[in-house]
Amino acid sequence: MRWIGCFPRRLKPIEWTLRPAFLLSFVHLSMQVNFVACQLFALLMAVWFRIYLHPDKTSPFIRHFVATLLGFYLALFCFGWYSLHFLVQSGLSYGVMIFASLEHMHKYCFIVTLGYLICCQITRVYVFDYGMYSADFTGPMMVITQKITSMAFEIHDGKKSVIRMPSLLEYLSYNCNFMGILAGPTCSYKEYTAFIEGTSYQQLQLKNVDGKDVKLIKTEPSPKNAVISKLCTCAICLVIYLSLYKLLPVDYSINDSFVSSAPFYLQVTYLYLAMLALRPKYYFVWTLADAINNAAGFGFNGYNKDGSPRWDLISNLRILDIEFATSFKLFLDNWNIQTAHWLKRVCYERCPVNPTAATFLLSAMWHGVYPGYYLTFVTGIGMTMAARAVRHNIRPYFLASDLSKFIYDVLTWVCTQVAICYTVVPFVLLAVGPSLKFYRYVLIHHLILISRYSSVVLLCRIIVAQMIHMESLLIV
Repeated sequence: MRWIGCFPRRLKPIEWTLRPAFLLSFVHLSMQVNFVACQLFALLMAVWFRIYLHPDKTSPFIRHFVATLLGFYLALFCFGWYSLHFLVQSGLSYGVMIFASLEHMHKYCFIVTLGYLICCQITRVYVFDYGMYSADFTGPMMVITQKITSMAFEIHDGKKSVIRMPSLLEYLSYNCNFMGILAGPTCSYKEYTAFIEGTSYQQLQLKNVDGKDVKLIKTEPSPKNAVISKLCTCAICLVIYLSLYKLLPVDYSINDSFVSSAPFYLQVTYLYLAMLALRPKYYFVWTLADAINNAAGFGFNGYNKDGSPRWDLISNLRILDIEFATSFKLFLDNWNIQTAHWLKRVCYERCPVNPTAATFLLSAMWHGVYPGYYLTFVTGIGMTMAARAVRHNIRPYFLASDLSKFIYDVLTWVCTQVAICYTVVPFVLLAVGPSLKFYRYVLIHHLILISRYSSVVLLCRIIVAQMIHMESLLIV
C-alpha cells in the first residue's frame, strides 16, 4: 500500500473487504503467540518457584508476593492496561466480603463478580470495533469469577476450613497468581493456601525394625514425571490441531454446496471430524496449565494403589474419557472438570427449581454474550434430559449379557458424539445467523436420524428379549 503523508490512498471495495479480515487474522495469531510464550515463561518460573522459593526456604508472605507479582506481569504483557479489570473485579468483590454480612455475603459477591464480568463481555463484543479489537481480557476474568465466588461460598458455608477472611495479598495471590492467571484452572482457597504454606503433602508413618517407635515424616513427591507426561500430551495435541483445523473448518458444515451435494451420512462424518480436530486446542491449553501448576508443586492429590503419586487435584479434563464417552453426562463430567465442579457448588446444589436448566443458563452467562453460547446451552438442556431418559428406560434391557452391553455402548457412543457435535456447533460459530442456518440444514435430517435410532433401539430390545427367552429355554 502506498502512503501519502500519514493517510493511505483510497482503497478499492475489495481491499476494504480484505483489510479487516487480514488484520483480524494477524491480531488473532499474535494473541495466540503471546499466550503460548507467556505460558512457557510461566512454566520456567514454576520450576524456579518450586526450587528456590520452596516453603522450607522462605515464608508464605514471599511466596504470595512473588506469585502475585509474576501474575500481574504476565497479565500486563498479554492484555496491557485491560488487565486492570482483574484488579477492579477482585477489589469490588473483596469490599463486598468485608462489608457484607456473612448471611448474604456470598449472594452479593456472586452478583457483583458475575455482573462485572458480563459488563466487560458486552463492552468487548458490542461496544468496541469487533474487527479491530485485539485483547480478549475476559478469559482470565472468567477464572477469577470462579475463584471469587467459590471462596465466598466456602466462607459462608464454613466448608474447606476457611475460618477467616484472607488478607488482601493472600486474596490477590489466590486470584491472580502466575500459574493460573491466563488459563486457570480453578481451585479452592484451602488447596491453594496449603500449597503456598507447604502443608499439602501427606504424612507417612514409618516404624523401626522392631515395630515399636513411630515417626511422622512429610513426603514430597517430585512432579517431574507428571509434568513431562503432560508436556508430551501438549505437543501431540498441538501438532494434531495445527495439522487439521484448517483442513476441517466447522463452518464448512453449513456451506450451501456441501449441504446440497453431500449425503447426510457424509455430513455427519465431516461434522464429527471437524469437532474432533477442534478439541485438541482445548486439550493443549488446559493440559499446559495443569503442567505449570504441577511444576510449581501444586496439584498433588495423594497416591495411587501402587504407591505412585497422583497429580490430578486440579486437572481440567480426561481426554480418553471424553473421546470414548457413551453418554452426554460422561462427556460433560470429563470436560472442563473444574468449571463443572464450580457450577455444581454454586448453582446445581442450591437451585430449588429445575437445577439442570439453571446450571446450563449460568454456564451460558459465564461464557459470554454471543448468541451461539445460549443456543448451545439451551440445546444442552434438552440433550441432557433425553440422555437421562434413554439411560433410565433403555439401558436395563442391554445388561443381560456382555454382547448386548457392548452393542449398547457402541450405539450410545455414536449417538453421544453426534449429539455433542450438534450441540456445540453454535458455540463455535458464535453468531446467530450461521447457527440458525446450521439448525435449519440439519434439523430435519437429525429428526430422521433420531427416529431411525429409536427404531434400532426398539429392534435391539426385541432381539435382547428373544436372546434372554432362548437362554432360559436352554437352561430348562
